[in-house]
Amino acid sequence: MKARFSWAKGARLLVGGAEVEADLRLALSGAPFRIGGPNGQNIGALEAGEGEFETLTSGSSAAPRRILRSMDSWIASFSVNARLFGIGRGARVAVLGGLEQSLSLYGAVEALHLGADLSVLGGINARAQVRALRGVDVLWASPAQLRLLLAQSQLPRVGRIIVGGSKLDDALRASLSDVPAGEFYGAAEASFITMASAGTPHASVGAPYPDVELAVWGGEVWLRSPYTFIRYAGAEAGSARWRDGWLSVGEMGRMQGGNLYLSGRAGRMVTVADYNVFPEEIEARMMALAGVRQVAVLPRRDALRGVHLVAVCQGDSAQEGTILAVLRGEMGALKAPKALIWQDDWPTLPSGKTDLRTLQAQVDPSWP
Repeated sequence: MKARFSWAKGARLLVGGAEVEADLRLALSGAPFRIGGPNGQNIGALEAGEGEFETLTSGSSAAPRRILRSMDSWIASFSVNARLFGIGRGARVAVLGGLEQSLSLYGAVEALHLGADLSVLGGINARAQVRALRGVDVLWASPAQLRLLLAQSQLPRVGRIIVGGSKLDDALRASLSDVPAGEFYGAAEASFITMASAGTPHASVGAPYPDVELAVWGGEVWLRSPYTFIRYAGAEAGSARWRDGWLSVGEMGRMQGGNLYLSGRAGRMVTVADYNVFPEEIEARMMALAGVRQVAVLPRRDALRGVHLVAVCQGDSAQEGTILAVLRGEMGALKAPKALIWQDDWPTLPSGKTDLRTLQAQVDPSWP
């Protein structure tokens, strides 16, 4: 018999409201379910069967994709996290986003399945979030969600923060220096892939999460684990691919010393004058520079080079000369952004991630 999610006896929803509770009752009833959809649109009939459910990708650079999963694929990691992070009866767990976000849905379902108390903090203001975080033992959050919260208020001390969605930049890591933080790299299709620890090299996303096997073939990262999805649901496929039982989510990288180092998504790679460039590498470097709070490096058509890069930034535009000098000195004229575009408003998705499609349309509406 296939395993099912269940609401453990004694587990409580402390913050969330009636709609959130109804969604969680459905998710933890053991029946097939899907929570959320892009802008409330009809995205097709539920394809999940017995012991299955659907969740969604974040959709930062393409339309969100429906992910078909077995409940087993999440339950397999619940016991691992109970051991690693003390999630279980008597623990207080919080998620910063809404349940339509895969990271928040995972953290919420895991908490109640294991018997912990839960606060779902998506959709409430920063002050209310801070009040609800007092006394929390485990907080699930993405770097984008943490930045938005810290821009409005000081983070109260919590027992531990589990960070997923992207790597912590230096400034954000410094802001969280007095809170134990566990970073993991994963994807909606693969769940947990690696975890970083105190001894993880700065540029790495960590060593394989328990029971995950990693391999790099032709520069592309492949994995095999009990936590992977079944397939995409609906008519449109995503970027993940299967090969002989191994899964790739389209990331390029390398293994060194037992740790994984990522270059970037194959789907975001661009060729500038016959030179392959990963925008994520440039973004990570820029986030470590003074004056940059948010950044997205994007391609623009160029009659001479075919493509050049520009960086849309939020922060202190007075630092532009210094930023460009550092980037050109370290990366060269081809790889470094040709220009910086500063703006106060920053488009984000419900997950808190940057809306790359909106920014790309601003930079070059004709880009495919």
